[in-house]
Amino acid sequence: MAKPFFRKLIISGAAMFVLPLWAHAQGIDIGKQIYETHCAVCHAVDGKGSGPFAGLITQRVPDLTILEKSNNGVFPFNRVYDVIDGREEVKLHGPRDMPIWGNYFNEQAPDMTGPEGTQADYTSFVKGRILALVGYVYTLQAK
Repeated sequence: MAKPFFRKLIISGAAMFVLPLWAHAQGIDIGKQIYETHCAVCHAVDGKGSGPFAGLITQRVPDLTILEKSNNGVFPFNRVYDVIDGREEVKLHGPRDMPIWGNYFNEQAPDMTGPEGTQADYTSFVKGRILALVGYVYTLQAK
Protein backbone atom coordinates (compact mmCIF):
# COMPACT_ATOMS: atom_id res chain seq x y z
CA MET A 1 0.00 0.00 0.00
CA ALA A 2 1.35 3.44 -0.92
CA LYS A 3 2.26 5.81 1.88
CA PRO A 4 -0.13 8.77 2.36
CA PHE A 5 2.26 11.25 0.70
CA PHE A 6 2.67 9.12 -2.40
CA ARG A 7 -1.02 8.26 -2.54
CA LYS A 8 -1.87 11.98 -2.44
CA LEU A 9 0.80 12.69 -5.07
CA ILE A 10 -0.63 10.03 -7.37
CA ILE A 11 -4.20 11.29 -6.87
CA SER A 12 -3.12 14.93 -7.42
CA GLY A 13 -1.19 13.99 -10.55
CA ALA A 14 -4.13 12.06 -11.94
CA ALA A 15 -6.47 14.94 -11.14
CA MET A 16 -4.23 17.36 -13.05
CA PHE A 17 -4.79 15.29 -16.19
CA VAL A 18 -8.33 14.03 -15.69
CA LEU A 19 -10.06 17.20 -14.43
CA PRO A 20 -9.16 19.35 -17.46
CA LEU A 21 -10.37 16.55 -19.75
CA TRP A 22 -13.59 16.22 -17.75
CA ALA A 23 -14.12 20.00 -17.75
CA HIS A 24 -13.51 20.10 -21.50
CA ALA A 25 -15.92 17.22 -22.05
CA GLN A 26 -18.53 19.07 -20.00
CA GLY A 27 -17.96 22.23 -22.02
CA ILE A 28 -16.63 24.12 -18.98
CA ASP A 29 -14.04 26.84 -19.51
CA ILE A 30 -12.98 27.71 -15.97
CA GLY A 31 -11.01 30.75 -17.11
CA LYS A 32 -14.00 32.11 -19.01
CA GLN A 33 -16.30 31.38 -16.09
CA ILE A 34 -14.00 33.25 -13.67
CA TYR A 35 -13.62 36.14 -16.12
CA GLU A 36 -17.35 36.54 -16.72
CA THR A 37 -18.11 36.28 -13.00
CA HIS A 38 -15.39 38.53 -11.60
CA CYS A 39 -13.70 40.54 -14.35
CA ALA A 40 -16.31 41.45 -16.95
CA VAL A 41 -18.02 43.81 -14.53
CA CYS A 42 -15.13 46.24 -15.13
CA HIS A 43 -13.35 44.94 -18.23
CA ALA A 44 -16.58 44.01 -20.11
CA VAL A 45 -17.34 40.64 -21.65
CA ASP A 46 -15.32 41.59 -24.74
CA GLY A 47 -12.34 42.72 -22.61
CA LYS A 48 -12.28 46.28 -23.93
CA GLY A 49 -12.70 47.93 -20.51
CA SER A 50 -16.27 49.18 -20.82
CA GLY A 51 -17.99 46.99 -18.23
CA PRO A 52 -20.91 48.32 -16.17
CA PHE A 53 -18.66 49.26 -13.22
CA ALA A 54 -15.93 50.89 -15.34
CA GLY A 55 -17.40 54.35 -14.76
CA LEU A 56 -17.18 53.91 -10.99
CA ILE A 57 -13.39 53.60 -11.04
CA THR A 58 -11.20 56.69 -11.02
CA GLN A 59 -8.66 55.23 -13.45
CA ARG A 60 -9.47 54.06 -16.96
CA VAL A 61 -10.05 50.30 -17.03
CA PRO A 62 -7.45 48.69 -19.32
CA ASP A 63 -8.43 47.21 -22.66
CA LEU A 64 -7.35 43.59 -22.25
CA THR A 65 -7.64 42.88 -25.98
CA ILE A 66 -4.49 44.84 -26.82
CA LEU A 67 -2.05 43.47 -24.24
CA GLU A 68 -0.19 41.43 -26.83
CA LYS A 69 -0.20 44.24 -29.40
CA SER A 70 1.08 46.72 -26.80
CA ASN A 71 3.92 44.34 -25.94
CA ASN A 72 5.49 44.02 -29.42
CA GLY A 73 3.27 41.09 -30.41
CA VAL A 74 4.14 38.96 -27.36
CA PHE A 75 1.48 38.17 -24.80
CA PRO A 76 2.86 39.40 -21.43
CA PHE A 77 2.06 36.20 -19.55
CA ASN A 78 4.08 36.94 -16.39
CA ARG A 79 2.79 40.48 -16.10
CA VAL A 80 -0.84 39.40 -16.52
CA TYR A 81 -0.36 36.59 -13.97
CA ASP A 82 1.21 38.99 -11.46
CA VAL A 83 -1.51 41.61 -11.91
CA ILE A 84 -4.25 39.02 -11.38
CA ASP A 85 -2.52 37.42 -8.40
CA GLY A 86 -1.87 40.84 -6.90
CA ARG A 87 -0.48 39.58 -3.61
CA GLU A 88 2.94 41.03 -4.29
CA GLU A 89 2.80 44.81 -4.29
CA VAL A 90 4.74 46.61 -6.98
CA LYS A 91 5.22 50.18 -5.77
CA LEU A 92 6.26 51.47 -9.20
CA HIS A 93 2.87 50.51 -10.58
CA GLY A 94 1.07 52.95 -8.35
CA PRO A 95 -2.05 52.34 -6.26
CA ARG A 96 -3.77 48.97 -6.55
CA ASP A 97 -7.33 49.61 -7.74
CA MET A 98 -7.93 46.10 -9.06
CA PRO A 99 -9.01 43.46 -6.52
CA ILE A 100 -6.34 41.02 -5.39
CA TRP A 101 -7.65 37.80 -6.88
CA GLY A 102 -4.82 35.70 -5.43
CA ASN A 103 -6.18 36.40 -1.95
CA TYR A 104 -9.75 35.74 -3.10
CA PHE A 105 -8.87 32.36 -4.63
CA ASN A 106 -6.80 31.49 -1.55
CA GLU A 107 -9.87 32.12 0.64
CA GLN A 108 -11.88 29.76 -1.61
CA ALA A 109 -9.22 27.04 -1.54
CA PRO A 110 -10.26 25.24 1.69
CA ASP A 111 -13.83 24.85 0.45
CA MET A 112 -12.71 23.72 -3.00
CA THR A 113 -9.95 21.29 -1.96
CA GLY A 114 -11.86 19.47 0.76
CA PRO A 115 -11.39 18.95 4.48
CA GLU A 116 -8.00 17.27 4.10
CA GLY A 117 -6.56 19.97 1.85
CA THR A 118 -3.03 21.09 2.61
CA GLN A 119 -1.29 24.39 1.94
CA ALA A 120 0.20 22.76 -1.16
CA ASP A 121 -3.33 21.92 -2.33
CA TYR A 122 -4.41 25.51 -1.71
CA THR A 123 -1.42 26.86 -3.61
CA SER A 124 -2.15 24.55 -6.55
CA PHE A 125 -5.80 25.61 -6.53
CA VAL A 126 -4.89 29.32 -6.58
CA LYS A 127 -2.29 28.89 -9.32
CA GLY A 128 -4.71 26.80 -11.36
CA ARG A 129 -7.42 29.45 -11.15
CA ILE A 130 -5.02 32.23 -12.10
CA LEU A 131 -3.54 30.21 -14.97
CA ALA A 132 -7.04 29.47 -16.28
CA LEU A 133 -7.86 33.18 -16.14
CA VAL A 134 -4.61 34.20 -17.85
CA GLY A 135 -5.34 31.61 -20.53
CA TYR A 136 -8.76 33.10 -21.11
CA VAL A 137 -7.40 36.67 -21.27
CA TYR A 138 -5.01 35.38 -23.95
CA THR A 139 -8.01 34.32 -26.04
CA LEU A 140 -9.32 37.90 -25.92
CA GLN A 141 -6.29 39.27 -27.77
CA ALA A 142 -7.01 41.14 -31.02
CA LYS A 143 -5.61 39.23 -33.97
